[in-house]
Amino acid sequence: MLNNIILIVDDDENITSLLKKYFSNENFTVITAADGVEAVNAIKKNKPDVVVLDLMLPKMDGFEVLRQTRKAGLNLPVLMLTSRDEEADKLVGLEIGADDYIAKPFSPKEVVARVRAVLRRVKGAEKPPTEAIKIGKLTIDVAKHEITKADKSIEMTPIEFKILELLCKNPGQTFTRLQMIERAQGYDFEGYERTVDAHIKNIRKKIEKDPQNPEYLLTVFGVGYKIVNPEKKK
Repeated sequence: MLNNIILIVDDDENITSLLKKYFSNENFTVITAADGVEAVNAIKKNKPDVVVLDLMLPKMDGFEVLRQTRKAGLNLPVLMLTSRDEEADKLVGLEIGADDYIAKPFSPKEVVARVRAVLRRVKGAEKPPTEAIKIGKLTIDVAKHEITKADKSIEMTPIEFKILELLCKNPGQTFTRLQMIERAQGYDFEGYERTVDAHIKNIRKKIEKDPQNPEYLLTVFGVGYKIVNPEKKK
């Protein structure tokens, strides 16, 4: 069985060395980068299984690294490291495709646990269903990790996929933000349940004809969100 490849991106050599030691001890193949440009090149060249990405980097910040990664159609999980404690920064990162945030200072063991959790979600710790789920023109094939609408493929990040999978498996059922993030992430995401809104916004952009007037992914005001079949309303 091949080791998972992790790319650690940080311009602080102490942090990079510390994380490299911990992940190497956990049988990861570790690649490092010290700036944003080096990170983008490493992602394209090595195609890691997961990226731990610092927000504040020389040459190109973590936001731009993430944007370029997603623009290139690379949907590998990305966990962002930040010393900032502003929720706005977290929301921006989530809106452009981050899967998780880890605030500095952090415990290396926590970072390893977070990475393992996101890899379990991506690779499927449980046996996926053999039949695809269909909601109107939307089809989610959990086994193949594919989403299509009217036979057109839709690219999603791992966390977006898990949220949509949860909703599509339970059509018509309303989930609170906390329920959604706990089931998608496997924990309460440091209490930032409102960050679900950023993921919902991204999903709507990808599956809705008009994201401002959604037909599939509806808001249940004061509660959370649910998925419906718009064709059943006709």
